[in-house]
Amino acid sequence: MDNAEGLEGETMWGIHLDRQSELPLRRQIYQALGDQMISGKLKGGELLPSTRELSKGLNVSRSTVSDAYEMLIAEGFIISSQGAPTRITEGLCVEKMTDPAYLAASHIERVFSSDFRTGLPDLRQFPRFLWQQLITKASEEMTPEHYGYTGAQGIPELRKEIALWLYRSRGLSVDAGDIFITQGATHALHLIAELICGARQEILMEDPCHTGMLRTFLNKGVSVVPIPADEHGIQTEWLKDKKGSAIYVTPSHQFPLGAILPASRRAALIRFAHDNEAYIIEDDYDSEFRYCGEPIAPLYSMDSHRVIYVGTFSKSVYPALRIGYVILPGQLQERWLHLRTYTDVQSPIAEQMALMMFLRTRKLDRHIKRMRRLYGERRGILLKALTETYEGEWHAFGDEAGLHLAVEFPEFHFDDAFRKSGQEKGINLTPVEYHCIEKGRHQSKLLLGYGHLEPEEIRNGIALLCSHIKEYFGSEITMAKEELE
Repeated sequence: MDNAEGLEGETMWGIHLDRQSELPLRRQIYQALGDQMISGKLKGGELLPSTRELSKGLNVSRSTVSDAYEMLIAEGFIISSQGAPTRITEGLCVEKMTDPAYLAASHIERVFSSDFRTGLPDLRQFPRFLWQQLITKASEEMTPEHYGYTGAQGIPELRKEIALWLYRSRGLSVDAGDIFITQGATHALHLIAELICGARQEILMEDPCHTGMLRTFLNKGVSVVPIPADEHGIQTEWLKDKKGSAIYVTPSHQFPLGAILPASRRAALIRFAHDNEAYIIEDDYDSEFRYCGEPIAPLYSMDSHRVIYVGTFSKSVYPALRIGYVILPGQLQERWLHLRTYTDVQSPIAEQMALMMFLRTRKLDRHIKRMRRLYGERRGILLKALTETYEGEWHAFGDEAGLHLAVEFPEFHFDDAFRKSGQEKGINLTPVEYHCIEKGRHQSKLLLGYGHLEPEEIRNGIALLCSHIKEYFGSEITMAKEELE
């Protein structure tokens, strides 16, 4: 465009005003012109039409266009001076870049006919009306002080109820003053990494482990040393000659293999922590859902000075609640409060109070009891479906607990190609290898989440999975034979 006349037609007819929009017309004009300047459609140094010309072309008042121009002048998009035409500032064009990683992450989430993702509770069963009542009651009982800063440790009433709940559900005796409320387990690990690991420090982690927790430490700049886990949990004999500021474990229900760590290995962990002045990070992510016998006693009960206990309500209440807690040794508490105060200050107060009431009235206990029975039935349905449907050899790993099963199919190796092929067939599942730091030891195992699935969904999903395994590896065997021939 060489002059204002050429510019006038495109600008006037290039601006599409939505008169039904809540966005004021002056801002619509400002945004439309600004976008064209940044994209390069309007070039630096070129003339803009007068406010009179543009207002006539767009059928708006002159003051509306003047307001839009004033906004552009204030932000440096255009230059205007008395007696001179309004020009576009030089150097505004920005080449639009497309980030492949962003495109990969921003795809529409697929809907799978068989979704065996792990760690998903059945939110259809959550007593939403009761929770709404608790939230309302919490809001009614909030004082003016509650609307201010209530402290980085969490409200005392909630911490007291958590302490009582841990005692009646796990037999764990803990002082409410040692409990610190967090925004879930991942948030807790962020603070723990900062507190005891720091950059360039080493942390030992059971392997396989939850990739989300692994990435939390890696993103903090912590070096991770994998320690193999087997059907009994972390193999403590591998700790010999190892050093680290902390060791991360899931002793009550190892993720993802499902083991309960035996007493001898628990004792070995405690000795290692004392000998190396290290801390044990105990992630107790779903031990309330155990279907045979009582919940497992936490490792924390063996040593409250070297064990940092991390708990969450994501499975027992709902994931979006974002309330968890940490039981901290006394020597770490002052620094924890300092870190929490200068990261996000505190957790939301209304949700803390509602959860406190959920615990105090024992209604959470009853909800967990009901869900424990339901999840146990679904676990049985999954095992029965495998027995009746799969023709080959398979073994289920782990204790009778949690919301998923690790299943071994000794004949096959499951890799990422198998996972992607399954997704194309409408099956969403995860090989255990996905959660391995060092690859190659668990290639024959798949993870099957069942907590969020209805019985019929489980049976249909297993049928589809068994059919896919047969088809996928049958074609692989055929291809291998053809290559040999």
